[in-house]
Amino acid sequence: MVPVVPALLGLVVGSFLNVVAYRLPRGESLAFPGSRCTSCGQAVKPWDNVPVLSWLLLRGRCRSCGERISPRYPLVEMVTGAVFTVVALALSFDADLIVLLPFAAVLVAVAAIDLEHRIVPNKIVLPAAIWAVAASAVVRPGELPELLIAGAGAFLALLIAALARPGGMGMGDVKLAGVMGLYLGSAVIPALLIAFATGAVVGVAIMLREGASARKKGVPFAPFLALGGLASLVMGAELVDLYASRFL
Repeated sequence: MVPVVPALLGLVVGSFLNVVAYRLPRGESLAFPGSRCTSCGQAVKPWDNVPVLSWLLLRGRCRSCGERISPRYPLVEMVTGAVFTVVALALSFDADLIVLLPFAAVLVAVAAIDLEHRIVPNKIVLPAAIWAVAASAVVRPGELPELLIAGAGAFLALLIAALARPGGMGMGDVKLAGVMGLYLGSAVIPALLIAFATGAVVGVAIMLREGASARKKGVPFAPFLALGGLASLVMGAELVDLYASRFL
């Protein structure tokens, strides 16, 4: 029954991340007003706001106006619940979860926002950076020098990539990479490799499907960074150790 705790926590946090993903890019308050239908503006009753379950019972439609509710909402909730569960199990419910579960939530939120709006908001990445340093100084102070070096290294690596190919990557992606380093330490290396590899595969697939016109079509990179970051939360340290033992 232990995995149920992070799963339920993830579902609840995922519900809040939906609010963040919808309101933050629009400059709206995250606290007020309460949850409302984006079509008719009617307040959502508490029993219609249960993560995933309410969407299923309402068959994906608003109780008041009957308008369709995007499946993105239960999807974000389920993804967050699954991510929290996997990360908690991978880290054996270590105290590091105090630092890393908020980071996982940040990655989910940033990916959802970048997919829809093509932005990585400073209002997310900057507080995330502050939390990384402050919480790590308390929970894992011995790792703080490595985390700071990794954050600076990841930031510089993507800054060079962004400057080398203007328009291919935004400064939001650069800042997000730096934040990832502050949480992952040396494990940010496989995270970035996974991000670039999956991004390249998706880019090639789009080009094969759409032809020459795909060259002008931008692809948000933050979701790939988020994928790499989440993968490294679970197995990044092991990948670094494996590489070091085989090749160094």
